Amino acid sequence: MSLPTTDPLLRMTVDLLRPRKGRLLLATLLGVLSLGSALALAAIAAWLITRAWQMPPVLDLSVAAVAVRALGISRGVLGYCQRLAAHDTALRAAGNARTGLYRTLAAAPPEVSMRLPGGELVSRVGASVDDLADVIVRAVLPIAVAVVLSVAAVAVLVVISPASAALLAGCLIVAGVVAPAQAARAVTAAENAAVAHRAERDVAMMLALEHAPELRVSGRLDGVVAEAQRRQRDWGDASDRAAAPAALAAAVPGAAMGAAVLGSAVAGIALAASVAPTTVAILMLLPLSAFEATTALPAAAVQLSRSRIAARRLHDLTRPAPGARPRPVVPPIPLSPGDRVAVTGPSGSGKTTLLMAMAERADDFTGARAFFAEDAHLFGTTVRDNLLVARGDATDDELRSALDKVGLRAWLDGLPDGLSTLLVGGAAAVSAGQRRRLLLARALVSAFPVVLLDEPTEHLDADDAARLLTELLTPGALFPADRTVVVATHHLPDDAVACLRLNLAASR
Repeated sequence: MSLPTTDPLLRMTVDLLRPRKGRLLLATLLGVLSLGSALALAAIAAWLITRAWQMPPVLDLSVAAVAVRALGISRGVLGYCQRLAAHDTALRAAGNARTGLYRTLAAAPPEVSMRLPGGELVSRVGASVDDLADVIVRAVLPIAVAVVLSVAAVAVLVVISPASAALLAGCLIVAGVVAPAQAARAVTAAENAAVAHRAERDVAMMLALEHAPELRVSGRLDGVVAEAQRRQRDWGDASDRAAAPAALAAAVPGAAMGAAVLGSAVAGIALAASVAPTTVAILMLLPLSAFEATTALPAAAVQLSRSRIAARRLHDLTRPAPGARPRPVVPPIPLSPGDRVAVTGPSGSGKTTLLMAMAERADDFTGARAFFAEDAHLFGTTVRDNLLVARGDATDDELRSALDKVGLRAWLDGLPDGLSTLLVGGAAAVSAGQRRRLLLARALVSAFPVVLLDEPTEHLDADDAARLLTELLTPGALFPADRTVVVATHHLPDDAVACLRLNLAASR
C-alpha cells in the first residue's frame, strides 16, 4: 500500500521499512517510562530534600526514600529495555527494506537495476537502507518521548505556577523545535554533498576491487586507489563543514534550559511566602529533568534529514532514470531445439538487456533456460564447487571435459590439487581470460535446454575467441546439437555459422 504523499521518507517508511506498530509502540512506552522515571525522580527528590530539612519523623520520609531508589533503578532498567525494543524494531525494518528492494529490483526491467555502477548500487542498498532504518531509533522514538514528557512537565507546573509553566513551554519549544530545525537545515546541504562523495568513493573502490588485475597491468591501479582515497577525504571535509552549525544548534537547548530554570527560581522566590517549601523545591528542580528528553532532538532532526535523503535515493533506485533508454523491443523469435543465435552490436547497444528480456519471455523458447552473465561471480572455494554451481550432480570427468573444451586443461593440470584447488579470493585468483573460460565451462556443465551467453569470449586473444565463438555456434561442437544456444558478442568471425544473426546496431 502506498500513501498519497510526496514525502519520500514517509512513503519509504511505510512501503519499505514496514515497522511493526506493536513493537514501535512498546519501544515508545518504555522510553516514556524511562525518562518519566527521571522526571518523577526529580520531583520526589526535591520534595524529600526539602521535607528532610524540616526534620520530621523518619517514618514520614520512608515512602519517599523507597520511591527514589525504585525510580533510580527503574530508569536504567527501562532504558535498557527500550534500547532492546527499539533496535529490534529497526533491525527488523532494515531486513524488510533490503528484502523488499531485492524483490523490487528482481521484478523490475533490467534497465532499472543495471543503469547504476556496482559501487553505487552497493551504497544505496547498504548505507541508504541503514540511514533509512535509523529514523526509527534516532528520530521517531526520541521525538515521541520528548513530546509526551514535555506535556507532562508543563502540566505539573501549571498546577503550581502558570507563569512558570508558560515559560517552560516556550523554552521547550525553543529547545525541541527551533534548535532541531536549525540543525536540520545546517546539515542538509552538507549531507547531500557527503552522499555524492560516498557514492563516488564506492564506485572507485568497486572498480579497484573488481578489476585490480587489469588495472595493475595497465598501470592505473594506483590512480584508482588514490581516487577512492581522495573521495574519502572529500567526504570527511563535507562532514566537518556540517559539524559547526550543528554544534551551535546543540548548544541552544542548554541555553533554553538555563532560562527555564532561572525563571522557575524567580517564580519560586515570589511564591515562597504563600506555598509550602516542598512545592517551591519541585517548581525549581523539575525543569532540569524536563529538558533531558529534548537534548536528543537536534540529532533527531539531523537524522530525519539524512533519512529523507536516503529515502529519496532508494525511491529513485527502483525507478528508471529520466530519459533512460528502454529495453530493445523485438518481436517473438520462435526457435527450435538445437538452433544457434548470434546477437551482435557495439557496447551499449542493448545486447545484455536483450538476453535478459529473452530469458523472461516464454514466447521465444520452450523449456528451462539460463542466462550466464558476463560478470558472473567466482566463489572463493574450489574449482570443482565453482562448476557445480551450474549442476550439482556433475561428475569429475564431466568437469574436466568442460575445462578441456574451453582450453583450461593445461591450467587444471598445473594446479596443486586439481579440481580441489581453492581459488582464494574467487576472481582474484585467476586472470581475466581464465575467469571467462571458467564461466563458459560452468555453462557447458549445466543441463538447461536453452543457454544465453553474454560475451563469453571477452578478454581472450583474437584467435581463441574466434575458435570458441565458431564452436559455440556450431551444433555438437561444444554444446550438444539438441540444445539452443544464444550468444551476445561484439563481433563474429567470418566462418561462424548461426541460424539467426541479430545485429542490434543495424536495427536501431
